[in-house]
Amino acid sequence: MAKKKILTEEHIIDLYMDYVLEHNQQPKTVYAFAKANAFEESKFYEFFTSFQSIESHIFKAFFNNTLKVLHESESYESFDSRSKLLSFYFTFFENLTANRSYVLFALNQHENKLKNLKCLVKLRQEFIDYISSLNIEVIETKQQHIDKFQERGLQESAWIQLLVTLKFWMEDDSVGFEKTDIFIEKSINTSFEFLDVAPLKSLLDLGKFLFKEKMQMQ
Repeated sequence: MAKKKILTEEHIIDLYMDYVLEHNQQPKTVYAFAKANAFEESKFYEFFTSFQSIESHIFKAFFNNTLKVLHESESYESFDSRSKLLSFYFTFFENLTANRSYVLFALNQHENKLKNLKCLVKLRQEFIDYISSLNIEVIETKQQHIDKFQERGLQESAWIQLLVTLKFWMEDDSVGFEKTDIFIEKSINTSFEFLDVAPLKSLLDLGKFLFKEKMQMQ
C-alpha cells in the first residue's frame, strides 16, 4: 500500500502557483481547489485562511529565500549598509525573475491596482524590518519623536523605492533585465548619497565648536 503523502504549506503553495499559471485565474473556491488536488478542504485551513493569504505568503517566501541566500555568503555580513541593500535587491529580483510569470499574474490580476498590492502586505513588513536592521545612518536630533519620525520616513521611502523598482522590472523588456540591474544600482546609490550625513554632521560639529568658542570668549 502506497504511503499517503503528507500535505505541507510548501506543497499547497506549489499547487496554487501551478493552478493560476495554467488557468490564468484563481480557483473558484477552496473546495474546488482541494478536490482537484485530492486533499480535504479542512487541510487547506490548517495553513491558510484564503487564497489571498497564500499570495501574501508567497511574496514573503521570496523575501525569506533572498535573505537565506545572502546569509549563506561569508562576505555579506562584512558589507556596509549600502552594499547589503544592493545585494538584497539583486538577489531578490533574481528570485522574482525565476518566478516572473506568477509575479506578473499576482500583480496584474485585478483592475484595481491597490487591490493587487494586498498580496505584498507580509513582504512590506519583512522589508521594513530588514531596512531597520541595516542601521542606515541618519542625523540624530536627540529628540525622540523627531528621530522616530525620521526612521519611519526612511522605512516608508525605502518601501516606495522597492515598489518603484518592482514596477520598472515588470515593464522591463531588455535582455536579461539588464535595465533593471542598472536602475537598481543607480537608484540605491542615489538614495545613499542623498542620505549621506557625514558632510552635514561635520558642519554641525563645526557649528557647535564655534558656538562654544564664542561663548568662552565672552
